[in-house]
Amino acid sequence: MVQRSDTADYRALFLNDAPLMDVRAPAEFSQGAFPNASSLPLLSDDERAQVGICYKQRGQAAAIELGHTLVSGAARRARLAQWLAFARRHPDGYLYCFRGGLRSRTVQQWLREAGTDYPLIEGGYKAMRRFLLEELERSVLRAALVLVSGRTGTGKTRVIARLARSVDLERLARHRGSSFGQLPQPQPAQIDFENGISIALMKLLACGDGPLYVEDEGRLIGRLYLPEVLRRQMQIAPMLVVEQSLAQRVDVVIDDYIIDLGRRYTALYGAAGPQRHAQKMLEDLARIRKRLGGERYREVGAAMASAFEEQRRSGSLAGHRQWVAALLRQYYDPMYDYQLSRRGGMCLFRGDRDAVVAWAQGAR
Repeated sequence: MVQRSDTADYRALFLNDAPLMDVRAPAEFSQGAFPNASSLPLLSDDERAQVGICYKQRGQAAAIELGHTLVSGAARRARLAQWLAFARRHPDGYLYCFRGGLRSRTVQQWLREAGTDYPLIEGGYKAMRRFLLEELERSVLRAALVLVSGRTGTGKTRVIARLARSVDLERLARHRGSSFGQLPQPQPAQIDFENGISIALMKLLACGDGPLYVEDEGRLIGRLYLPEVLRRQMQIAPMLVVEQSLAQRVDVVIDDYIIDLGRRYTALYGAAGPQRHAQKMLEDLARIRKRLGGERYREVGAAMASAFEEQRRSGSLAGHRQWVAALLRQYYDPMYDYQLSRRGGMCLFRGDRDAVVAWAQGAR
């Protein structure tokens, strides 16, 4: 078997979805990682803290000695077994630590002593992260961005899903973008979100030029911020505007926020799922109470609660149409119209979802 060399070709790593063994501590991994990375730490968070204190007080040699003492015996055998298993599953992968220094070289040496040569990534996480930030800026400035815009419920995300040259920002953010868009699972770290955008853009641009479609978003998707360079370009990008009737938009909202979201809660929480789902929606409504106004909030809240109760009793979704339509007309539509007025890009085309997709697929 040919021995593979260590690498600093970060572009190839990300374009090829190379499996990555991250040997940093768990806390470091949770603060930011890469899509194809698995956390297989050399040191636990507590062990890393002890080694760090030793390094400051007694120097590098003492810190290294303490690290070898902490990761010895059964602990070393267990971690080595995990690294070896990863290497067997992913013979085309690489390992890295924060800077490509002592931790990754220690793991590499222990693997070699166990009969497995496994390459590391020079510069480690820090260099890869810097590369992705720089690449994000290059990609955004190079890409011919086109926004898929439209009022809430027009199904913009459905359009994005049908376009090959598109980046689904809401999927990367694990959030549907609206005040009610939080999913049962948590959103990724901000760094993970930015890394995901950078890699997605890089891959699309590597496949050639042409329009690149993203959904029209505000500054925030849930608690995650759009990268500033992307947000600035979106402000001036040309747009495709999706237009659907109010009844069709109500259908989309019910499908996304009642049917699909309800299934997700039931899958996660079982019999308690429907109640958790209803409570979540009412809490989301409460968060926009001031912007709705007291009277409108009470009316929509009562209609929503009644609709969920009717759904619980009979399975009917009909009651949801009242409060969804009211929110669209009285809250989301005025907000969208204001935001659209602040966009600097020209409108390239208006039409329903099928027409927008057909126009985009015919664009060059």
